[in-house]
Amino acid sequence: MLRDRARPFHVRLVNLFEVLDPTGVFRRATGMNPEDYYNKRLARGWTLGLAQELKLLQALIRLSHGTLTKRLRQHWRRTKPDLVVSLVPNFNRTMYEALTSARPGVEFVTVLTDFADYPPHFWIEPRQLQHFVCGTPKAVAQARAQGCAPDRIHATSGMIIRPDFYRAMPVDRCAEMRRLGLDPTLPTGIVLFGGHGSRVMRGIARRLADTQLILVCGHNAALAEQLRAIPANAPRLVLGFTAEIRHYMQLCDFFIGKPGPGSISEAIHLGLPVIVVKNALTMPQERYNAEWVRENGVGVVLDSFRMVRTGVAEVIDRLGDYRRMVAAFDNRAVFEIASLIDALLPCKQDWHSALPVCTATEARSVAGAAHPGPMQMQPDAREYAARSRGFR
Repeated sequence: MLRDRARPFHVRLVNLFEVLDPTGVFRRATGMNPEDYYNKRLARGWTLGLAQELKLLQALIRLSHGTLTKRLRQHWRRTKPDLVVSLVPNFNRTMYEALTSARPGVEFVTVLTDFADYPPHFWIEPRQLQHFVCGTPKAVAQARAQGCAPDRIHATSGMIIRPDFYRAMPVDRCAEMRRLGLDPTLPTGIVLFGGHGSRVMRGIARRLADTQLILVCGHNAALAEQLRAIPANAPRLVLGFTAEIRHYMQLCDFFIGKPGPGSISEAIHLGLPVIVVKNALTMPQERYNAEWVRENGVGVVLDSFRMVRTGVAEVIDRLGDYRRMVAAFDNRAVFEIASLIDALLPCKQDWHSALPVCTATEARSVAGAAHPGPMQMQPDAREYAARSRGFR
C-alpha cells in the first residue's frame, strides 16, 4: 500500500483467468495453466503461427463476450473497486463494459506493456471512454488514430520495470566478476530468454564460444545442464532461476535475448545495448519492439541468431556509441503511472475500497516481480513522479 501525504489506497492483484474460468476448464482440458502453456511454447521455440492463433483467440473472446462480461460484472459488484487498471491485452472491451455496467463512473485504465499496440482489439479498443497509458510515441499515435480522447492518452517515458532497478546498488565489478569465475577485462554479454529460457540459447552458446557470457535459464534446469556441457574458450557462467537479474546485468556490457518489452527496457535502463532478432518466429506483438531498437540506435536487430557472432562483433566494436545512445533514455514509467493513478482516484473522506490490477497469464509473475509494487514508491520516487517532466 502506498501511503501518500493525503490519501492512502489499497492495491488488489486480480488473476483475470481465475475470474473468467473459475472452475479451471482450461487446465482440465490441457493439463496445465494458461501461463504454463505459454512458457512451454517460448522455451521450446514454438512461436510460429502465433499471429493466426491470436486471431482465433480473439474470435473466441467475441463469441464468449456475453458470458465473460457477466462474470466480470459480478466480480466488480462484489469487490467494489474505485478504479481498475488492466495490464493484459485482448480482454479490455469485456472488462470495460462489465465495469461501466457494474460500477458506473469508475475509471478504467489500460497500461500498454508492449512498445506498441497490435491492432485490432489487442490493447486499444476504439470508442471506449477510458484512459490509455502509452510508453512510446508510436503507441500514442496509435491511440490517437483510433479516436481515443486526447486527454485520456497518457505518454510515459518508457515501459514498466521493477522498482528495484532504480535503487542504488553499488558493486565492485572486478571483484564480483572474479568471484564468479569471470574475467573483468573481457566484454561480457548476458543471455536471457524469460523465466524458462529457450532452446535457442544452445545455438548462441556454441556460436559464441570465444565470448564471455552469463546465461540465465530460469526454471529450465535441463537447459542449464546442456549449456554447462557445451565447450567454451572464454569464461562462462550458467545460472538457473535467480531474482538477482539486475545484479548480473550490472556486470555485463550487452544483452542478448528475445525482444520482450521488459527485457529490453531493463537492459537499456542499466546501460546495456541489446542484440535481438526479428523474423517469422518473433511473437507478433513484439515485432515493433525490435523496430524500436533499430529506430533508436540502442542495439542490433538480426534476422536470426545464427548471425549472433556478427551482432556481437558490431556491438563490441561500437560499444561507446551504443552506450551513448542508451544513456539518452531515462525511463521513469513505474513512478509516472503511480502518480497518474493517484490523480485519477476519486477523493473520499472514507477511503474504503481498492485498486484491482487486472492481469491474466502474468498475474503470478507480476506479484513476484513488483516488490515493492508500482504503488509502493519510496518518498523520493513519489516526489519525482509529482514533478515528472513531459508527463500528462
